[in-house]
Amino acid sequence: MSKLKLIIHREFIAKVRNKTFLVMTILSPLLVIGMSAFIGYLGKLNQENVRIIAYLDESKLFEDQDFEDTESVKYLNFSEDDYEVAKTKVDLSDYFGLLYIPKKDSIKDIASNVEFYSKKSPNIVVINSLENKIEERLRQVKMAQLGIDVEKLNDSKINADIKLLDFEGEKSSKLVNTLKSVLGMAGGYMIMMFIIIYGAMVMRSVIEEKTSRIVEVIISSVKPFQLMMGKIIGTALAGLLQFTIWGVLLLIVMVVASSVFGVDTLNVQGVSVPTEEAEVMKSIAKSDAQLVFEELKNLPIATMFFSFIIYFIGGYLLYSSIYAAIGAAVDNETDTQQFMLPVIIPLMLGVYIGFASVISDPHGPVATIFSMIPFTSPIVMLMRIPFGVAWWEIVISLLLLIGTFLLIVWFAAKIYRVGILMYGKKPSYKELYKWLKY
Repeated sequence: MSKLKLIIHREFIAKVRNKTFLVMTILSPLLVIGMSAFIGYLGKLNQENVRIIAYLDESKLFEDQDFEDTESVKYLNFSEDDYEVAKTKVDLSDYFGLLYIPKKDSIKDIASNVEFYSKKSPNIVVINSLENKIEERLRQVKMAQLGIDVEKLNDSKINADIKLLDFEGEKSSKLVNTLKSVLGMAGGYMIMMFIIIYGAMVMRSVIEEKTSRIVEVIISSVKPFQLMMGKIIGTALAGLLQFTIWGVLLLIVMVVASSVFGVDTLNVQGVSVPTEEAEVMKSIAKSDAQLVFEELKNLPIATMFFSFIIYFIGGYLLYSSIYAAIGAAVDNETDTQQFMLPVIIPLMLGVYIGFASVISDPHGPVATIFSMIPFTSPIVMLMRIPFGVAWWEIVISLLLLIGTFLLIVWFAAKIYRVGILMYGKKPSYKELYKWLKY
């Protein structure tokens, strides 16, 4: 046991003192925040780019109010111009494009013959907006031709707003389900990425010591199993330390951002409210915000946090033992490619199952089954937990994960024991199977 502790300490110190580890621990949160801010800035900059669209309406069915200007799109009426003249004007200008609405005998013919001319490939969002405007106006004209009272039809439209409550009468917000999905997906995706990153770190460490022949000296003092477990646990502790630092930095950034940039928009001093409708909207927004906040407090935050740590450790130990065995079986990182696909597939499957099944039906049979399978449970179960999972399901999932880890470690140790001193031969799956029998 003392030798195992020494190996764990050695691996942990080697990882923590590594310059790359130190730089990425500090810079990663700043890079994520910076990239998010940069993407937001680019999105805002893109919205500030005003597009000018000219329209030529030969059908005389559209009015100026049908093409109201927005912050990003301005409309110019060229309906008084000839078709060719309008095309030439727009072509010689820096306008975004020309919308041409022809004159036809029927509404359907007009709808199917509308054309849009532009120098560059048009923005799909703008085109969809134009199609919606045209469809809405032509629908109104068609209803008028059929003798349908458009105003009465519009008045007959009712928007249903279903209130969500439990059987104790407590209200909940529809937004909370979206937040649960986002938290679940983020947690599952992080588990997958960190398993790959830290597992590959273990594999590279094994390959490095094997190729430098240092392992021949180490193996004379400790058992191969102790060396493998020491590398796995030491790297895991370094990863947990990195998680803790990231969590503290993220908390500090959130507190600073809230205190420096946070503004209570519901209680702004010195702002006059022009209409009673604005007061009603403000009251509704405040009520919804309070409801969402109350729902967020009811989320199983503690369960989610500890589950993330436990499933990260369990998933990491499971996969890193496989990574260690692969590292011991090969002489260089290039030879690992033939063994990586069976390792990556379960992780990718867990993410896809989570996105496809957990979000739509977190308690369905597909989500439940894959949250029990050890190779996918660290990702899928973590996505399910924000929606509420029975404690016995989590316990069964963890027991299966631990049991599979012990089994995989036993197999990996056999491969590691033989492969760590093998040189100059590219192993195959058949060769690995033989090593398991030694």
